[in-house]
Amino acid sequence: MPAFAFTAGMPYLYPFQKNMVLYMDMQLNTIVGLALFALYAISIAGLIIVVLLENRNPLKTIPWVIVLLLLPGAGLIFYFIFGQDNRRQRVISRRTYKRIMRPLHVNQPVQDRCVVDPSCRPLVNLLNRNHRNPLLYGSELTFYTGGTEKFDALLEEIGRAQHHIHLQYYIFGDDAIGRTVQQALIDRARAGIQVRVIYDDVGSWHVRRSFFNEMREAGIQICPFLKVVFPVLTSKVNYRNHRKIVVIDGRVGFMGGMNIADRYLHGSTFGPWRDTHFKITGKGVHGLQSAFLIDWYVISKQFVKGREYYPPEKIYSDNILQIATSGPTGPWRTLLQAFLFCIMNAKKYLYIQTPYFLPTEGLNQALQTVALGGVDVRLMIPERSDTRTASMASHSFLDDMVKAGVKVYFYQTGFLHSKLLVTDDVLACIGSSNFDFRSFEHNFEINAFVYQASFALRMKAMFMDDLQFCEQIVPARWLKRPFLKRLAESFMRLFSPLL
Repeated sequence: MPAFAFTAGMPYLYPFQKNMVLYMDMQLNTIVGLALFALYAISIAGLIIVVLLENRNPLKTIPWVIVLLLLPGAGLIFYFIFGQDNRRQRVISRRTYKRIMRPLHVNQPVQDRCVVDPSCRPLVNLLNRNHRNPLLYGSELTFYTGGTEKFDALLEEIGRAQHHIHLQYYIFGDDAIGRTVQQALIDRARAGIQVRVIYDDVGSWHVRRSFFNEMREAGIQICPFLKVVFPVLTSKVNYRNHRKIVVIDGRVGFMGGMNIADRYLHGSTFGPWRDTHFKITGKGVHGLQSAFLIDWYVISKQFVKGREYYPPEKIYSDNILQIATSGPTGPWRTLLQAFLFCIMNAKKYLYIQTPYFLPTEGLNQALQTVALGGVDVRLMIPERSDTRTASMASHSFLDDMVKAGVKVYFYQTGFLHSKLLVTDDVLACIGSSNFDFRSFEHNFEINAFVYQASFALRMKAMFMDDLQFCEQIVPARWLKRPFLKRLAESFMRLFSPLL
């Protein structure tokens, strides 16, 4: 009887039959193994081709190719979560986007008063061409550097709401201030006010779902942004909505760096949290409104429209601003482009506050270039960070900064979470964006560019006031840091795009 005709029910195999069965098993396993390897190799090769065809910066493409080749299993998962380029994706149709943005382009006679400094005109055109962001004239801007004053103002305006409240935060904490804001929103919803809330699903990961359900039960419309069901298996986890927006009745708005959390009131183990937040009264609120309604449409598919969301506003001042948004979708990195413009066009001074300093190569070179050209470039970052890995990586960028003449300051009184850029007494940029890869390339952010000398001078004065709580880096000492420390910082720099 041939060996291949043997069945499991036969009681005995001759030696040559056993050898034949083992040989056939080995051959079968080899064929299956080769087939699986070929299929896997084809998949990896195809993915590498996709990465190459994305035409990214080679500095970002090459590391991903190496990861996929050296760690094909883990690298594939890692790329799926963190590496995909969504620039070609559209989260909203052009037609819907134009319909939501249309109210911003009314009252053109008022726009005639928007005469900005000639040095800023190309920036105005850039932001308008990227996202149809018009100049908004006549708003009043109030800034807060502490959580107590910011939340007092926010709760007061919530209590005054007559028609609607739109609120969007990266972190909506279930703590003392979070429950205070929650109750204020519930009270207004029960009074018949429309309340819509967006929170980031990752930023508010540790918040009990019952906290948000209590608001839903009170009639508040509330949605998470890019809900992550299986964090380790989804590409959504890397793209977060970092915006902080509040719009009340289309007349008053808030934006800036503060989330809803007790740390902004009572500090943390690092000490007080120094942040900057802004209240906008007037036409500028309409820019916040359109940004919120676009995000609301994306996650809820509800198109909210009506003149009551963009009420006529009186003129409060002569300031001019543009509200600009950016994110990981669409063809342009709007805020990255805008920051590059601000840096390269600085003539006298450029002051920056940021909690995380992980610049792209373009920003890195731009800062060094203008500093070498004689511009007074000052960078303020926290001495201690809430993210040690990000802090270590940021330190690796400071060597070339101080060599180029950038004045670097470590903020020592608590944790600096403020985001600010001010230059030449003509322009100030405020909002949610940090000076890092994540904000410019992965997060959904919102900033306001204010073209008014008096406001720029106020922001400059605020920066100078904060200097009294800082220690300036002395290049001679800084560059002599221990070798192992510099090596660890340089190693963490390799992961800057992911921190």
